[in-house]
Amino acid sequence: IQYSTVNCSHRALLSHLRGLDQHQLEEFKLGLQSPQLLPENFRQIPWANLKVADPTNLLCLLSEYFPERQMWEMTLRIFENMNLTSLCEEVRAEMDGEESQIPPSLFISEMAQMQGPQNSNQEEPEMPGEESVHRKTYRERMKAKMLVMWDNIPWPEDHIYLRDVTENEHEALKSLVYPNRTGAQPQTIVLEGMAGVGKTTLVVKVMLHWAEGFLFHHKFSYVFYISCHQVRKMRDTTFADLLSQDWPNSQAPIEEFMSHPEKLLFIIDGFEEMTMPSNLADSLPCTDWYQQLPVARILFYLLKKELAPMATLLITTRDGRSEDLKKLLLNPRFVLISGFTEGDQEEYFFRYFGDQDKARKILRWIRNNKTLFHSCSAPLVCWIVCSCLKRQMTRYPHFQLSALNTTSLYAYFFSSSFATADFNWSGQSWPEQWRALCSLAADGMWSSNFTFAKEDIEHWHLQAPLIDFLFRMNILQKVSDCEDCITFTHQSLQVFLGAMFYVLRGTEGSTRGLSTHQEMRVLLNDVFTDTNVYWHQMALFFFGLLKRDLARELEDTLHCRLSPRIMDELLEWAEDLSKYDIVSFHFEFLMFFQCLYETHEENFVKQILDYLPEADLDIFGDLQLRVISFCLKHCQRLGKLRLSVSCLNPQKEMSLVNSKIHQWEDICSVFHNGNLNELDLSNSKLNATSMKKLCYELRNPRCKLQKLTCKSVTPVRVLKELVLVLYGNSRLTHLNLSSNNLGITVSMMIFRTLRHSACNLKYLCLEKCNLSVASSEGLALLLTSTERTTRLCLGFNQLQDDGVRWLCTLLTQPECALERLVLWFCQLGVPSCRYLSDALLQNKSLTHLNLRKNHLGDEGIRLLCGALRRPDCSLQNLDLSECFVTAEGCGGLADVLKHNQNVKVLDIGRNRVQDDGVRRLCEVLHRSQCALNTLGLEKCDLTSACCQHLASVLRSSKSLVNLNLLGNDLGSDGVNKLWKSLKKSKCKLRKLG
Repeated sequence: IQYSTVNCSHRALLSHLRGLDQHQLEEFKLGLQSPQLLPENFRQIPWANLKVADPTNLLCLLSEYFPERQMWEMTLRIFENMNLTSLCEEVRAEMDGEESQIPPSLFISEMAQMQGPQNSNQEEPEMPGEESVHRKTYRERMKAKMLVMWDNIPWPEDHIYLRDVTENEHEALKSLVYPNRTGAQPQTIVLEGMAGVGKTTLVVKVMLHWAEGFLFHHKFSYVFYISCHQVRKMRDTTFADLLSQDWPNSQAPIEEFMSHPEKLLFIIDGFEEMTMPSNLADSLPCTDWYQQLPVARILFYLLKKELAPMATLLITTRDGRSEDLKKLLLNPRFVLISGFTEGDQEEYFFRYFGDQDKARKILRWIRNNKTLFHSCSAPLVCWIVCSCLKRQMTRYPHFQLSALNTTSLYAYFFSSSFATADFNWSGQSWPEQWRALCSLAADGMWSSNFTFAKEDIEHWHLQAPLIDFLFRMNILQKVSDCEDCITFTHQSLQVFLGAMFYVLRGTEGSTRGLSTHQEMRVLLNDVFTDTNVYWHQMALFFFGLLKRDLARELEDTLHCRLSPRIMDELLEWAEDLSKYDIVSFHFEFLMFFQCLYETHEENFVKQILDYLPEADLDIFGDLQLRVISFCLKHCQRLGKLRLSVSCLNPQKEMSLVNSKIHQWEDICSVFHNGNLNELDLSNSKLNATSMKKLCYELRNPRCKLQKLTCKSVTPVRVLKELVLVLYGNSRLTHLNLSSNNLGITVSMMIFRTLRHSACNLKYLCLEKCNLSVASSEGLALLLTSTERTTRLCLGFNQLQDDGVRWLCTLLTQPECALERLVLWFCQLGVPSCRYLSDALLQNKSLTHLNLRKNHLGDEGIRLLCGALRRPDCSLQNLDLSECFVTAEGCGGLADVLKHNQNVKVLDIGRNRVQDDGVRRLCEVLHRSQCALNTLGLEKCDLTSACCQHLASVLRSSKSLVNLNLLGNDLGSDGVNKLWKSLKKSKCKLRKLG
């Protein structure tokens, strides 16, 4: 009964929402954004979702964000605010239960109609009535157009067409545009994927199947196909004229479109070929279908849901442009189109070569080359690989796969293609034509242009014999839906030639009026300091072309000449890069190493890595292990290294094959062959074998390591191998083992090792290591046996009061050299303060004490202040934030500041200090003898009442330079009081939070 009541309640509310006109519906949506009309603690519905919602989707959103009763109460408030008197009376009656109930079966039937079919494999039932003449004529026109496009898709003659590789994606797509489990349907769907995986094929089939009546026939009255490469060069037009291009009588029924926008589907194919003007974000909204505008601006307004807010968008884009789309679209749904599966690749290679043994050998080689393996998701990349290898094996019977990388494979593809060139040019024409072809490719990459018109060919002076030959060799192909337009058979061929542009002798800059050398530097900076993958393959090809034997092969077969200065220019770029803090620029170290690995020119790699001061690397697979091992052994000037390793299986001690062992040894060699002084192995998964090899290298007398960080290393037992490094090591001064569950066994083993007389450890960090009272006893024994350790961090361990008692025995020793002690969140109480107070009375070295997030209370503070107020107490920096201090505790701290001029920094943030506590502190702070320079009062429940006291301190204090008042409600009056003091010339404050 309750189920039927709730559902009927939804039906009644839907009826009210459907009864609103367009203006009233928009006003209702705005009411849902008004804090005055909404319940407290309301989780606001995103405006992007509300803006495009029709009454059905709006009801689904309301039921998702509101409980049943609250949804009706909120609706009533908004209707009252809209002065809809009669509707308010109906809503009140329904809320009081006066509305008659409707049988659940009727509601379920209506919901089924409202939500559409739940089985995505079945189309909606045929509705009565004749199809409009407009729609029928348009469908026939689009069917003919799509069939011509389908028939004109050019495939290489020996390419193997396996099957409909997008069959599964097509079925999934049918379910995407139907309502989800909440009843709301996606308004914008983005199909993203690599070039050539079948995105355009998929949407062309969607268009064709709709035109044939098999797909979305009743869901969408009209489906429009907008090809970005077709429209990007159009003159200014209107949205109405853009939609009329495919109309049989040149003028589409625009008014019909505008009256039912929810029945429109726009397919926008190839978004990556559109260049959106940079100033579009500041444009005023546009809803006029007849306004004359540039095409890019029209698409911008369409994507932003301004021209047709209720329409559905289906967009295709290549990977690398999804971030640009996310900035434009409202609540998009992204779907990855993956193309060939591993099984598809296997079938392709088996059928292409016929010989299964040969195909398996090639497939093993490809799977070992992760970059190429990923690229083979595109069917035409499989064809490029197969055709190249088949030609090489024919030309060279003893051809070795192991000698190939991705760049050399593409280079051999071109060289073997041109080995059969059936036209002759003079020696002078060849280099000119190669420069022209590579210039066309590079210019297209910079402008995201992958389709070239006749004028582009003429601009770069490409001659007909070369173009015709490139067609015959399936390097270029005609574009099925654009007369006189050409494109590269696959984008990777354009990328390879674009990279080749920068290594050819005599080329000029293709864009921005820069020289080739300057443009190359811009390209490399974009690749290695940006997460956009757009340039990654081009950078790999560029570095791969530096391989000397490959360069000679291209010069001989393609009759072109490569620049002899390219390596020198790269070294100049690296030298300039070394002058900056490249880590702060988020430098892509792994990508840089992959590019260097692609060259396999060890002398050049060594030279360029001499400029690398530090590196931040993740080894999460065999490819990374291979690449990083090749490069790191040449990093002899590297000073800092962060290395996260997760590919050396910690569960199988003897599972490393010889190649992995050698690669790991190459990585470890950097520790004794160079100048490395800082190593961070945090978040690594190592087995005992690999850890032991690492530690033997760190123990090497030539190793210069001073700082070692091993946070979150698994399994933790491998840390026992550190005793090899720590025992008698006078060079290591910093050790951080935080976030490891050390336990008694591992911790005591390490502590005993550190007690060695030759140990020179000055900084030890053991935060979040599950240390106990027993561990504290061992740690105290360690620290009393050495006079070198000056910094100790033990935060986030359950030391409790007994653990601190053991540590305080250390602090009372005359030989104790500890200067900084961190005990934050160690479950300390009042007894700990008593132990610390007694220790501070005797200790002369401790200057920094962090007790944050411990339950000390005012009683604990009183005990601490007993020692702190002594003028001979050496403490300078005290952190008592989140220690349950009140105004009473502030009185004791004020007394400390009055008598002890050593205290320079005091943080009591996140305590209930309140205005009275600040008043007590300020009575001391304005005195000339107070030496405090930093005071933390974040989130201390302060109001404007304390600002007069603080303002007085700001005017008079000669020492206070940093003041943190974040998270306090000081009010405008309080801020004004502070502002007046800050403007005084005598105010010394430099930083105010």
